Amino acid sequence: MGFAEDLAAEVGTIFRSQWSVREGQVVPDTPDIKLGNEGVTLDGTVLYADIDGSTNMVDSKTPQFAAEVYKSYLLCAARLIRSEGGIITAYDGDRVMAVFIGGSKNTSAVRCGLKINRSVLDIINPAIKRQYNSDFNLQQVVGIDTSNLLVARTGIRGSNDLVWVGPAANHAAKLSSISEPPYATFISSAIFENMHTSVKETNGVGMWEARTWRGKTVYRSAWYWHLPNG
Repeated sequence: MGFAEDLAAEVGTIFRSQWSVREGQVVPDTPDIKLGNEGVTLDGTVLYADIDGSTNMVDSKTPQFAAEVYKSYLLCAARLIRSEGGIITAYDGDRVMAVFIGGSKNTSAVRCGLKINRSVLDIINPAIKRQYNSDFNLQQVVGIDTSNLLVARTGIRGSNDLVWVGPAANHAAKLSSISEPPYATFISSAIFENMHTSVKETNGVGMWEARTWRGKTVYRSAWYWHLPNG
């Protein structure tokens, strides 16, 4: 059998095979799911944190500078995701994806997004200015959505990973690509309607502004959440 015929046979097997799907109680890891048509479903909130304008940065700055910005941003985002109970599921260049589950998943994800904004404003950008005396300011966007998700394993033996299929995964990624400074956190209406008041307003002042995106109502915010000390 030739190479093309082999690919065709494997693709045919994918489309013909029955699925084995089970409900998940925890965020699965790659070894938890087989490479065949096996999947795990769960209700999850997806967060994407993404650097805004990274192409311009790598075109105009040294590779070392860009790498330091990447590393600093992903470090802060990852630490904050874990501190809020999120599970990091993927890194992709200058962005990170995480999934939150449980009864407070929406509130935790939103609070995490606001904390990431704070880390950029109060930690990363001041560090850049101190080290380089530069007027460069890192911009970033966090997108968050929630839905039922199907988690499957994709790739080939020796090189595979999990794929997250569902509206939340796609929409959170797309929301994180919106560039509207100083708005750094974008959430779906499903998130806004099902998160705690503590991340909706502060001292009676609303923290979110509604806007239309792709025919849907989403919410954006330039607010931040104070980082814990100690």
